[in-house]
Amino acid sequence: MKKLTVLTGAGISAESGIKTFRDGDGLWENHSITDVASPEGWRKDRALVLEFYNQRRRQLHEVEPNEAHRLLAELENYFEVQIITQNIDDLHERAGSTHILHLHGELFKSCSCNNKNLIYEHKNDINIGDKAEDGAQLRPFIVWFGEEVPLMKEATKIVQEADIFLVIGTSLQVYPAAGLLHDIKEDCLLIVINPNETGFGYGQRAVVMKETATQGMKLLFDQLVNLA
Repeated sequence: MKKLTVLTGAGISAESGIKTFRDGDGLWENHSITDVASPEGWRKDRALVLEFYNQRRRQLHEVEPNEAHRLLAELENYFEVQIITQNIDDLHERAGSTHILHLHGELFKSCSCNNKNLIYEHKNDINIGDKAEDGAQLRPFIVWFGEEVPLMKEATKIVQEADIFLVIGTSLQVYPAAGLLHDIKEDCLLIVINPNETGFGYGQRAVVMKETATQGMKLLFDQLVNLA
């Protein structure tokens, strides 16, 4: 089977009703993203950070995968599909995809703030005083701005082996994830689905579809199956 690697971003989740970091003015209740999604913010006000992610977690219980998520899962019947996602939701899993790498962490998990290898399933609120087994406060299992992305090496290896690389719903502004495009093979087919200009220099390399994630996947699905 050919290897189809998919990089997904906020655009695919937005169609399920999940707000993105880059919506509007980039503020959350008058707080900047660095206040709620950075090590500095955590040191400054843990309660604020926990409440930000508690609200995200509550919202995630209320949304469902969309057609783009479901069509990606269906492609496992035709390809060896590996999804690399910048999203922290579990919509790919709920849609039925089985090989998913979460570059930026997972909203339904927590970890010790002293040891990120102590990881727990966590589908409800995390509160001040909730402790890991090492006695440290639990924090969201999220890669915050300014933190190392530990799964990049694994993601790079997956991308280097891809026969088809499909990019969906990302502006490719967040590094190091955006740099994965530089790791594809010369003969790898690159397809980009994004309704907006990304400013990323594809040259003549990419097939660019200026569509939303769901519409793009509906248009592309049969064409991909024919390439299997």
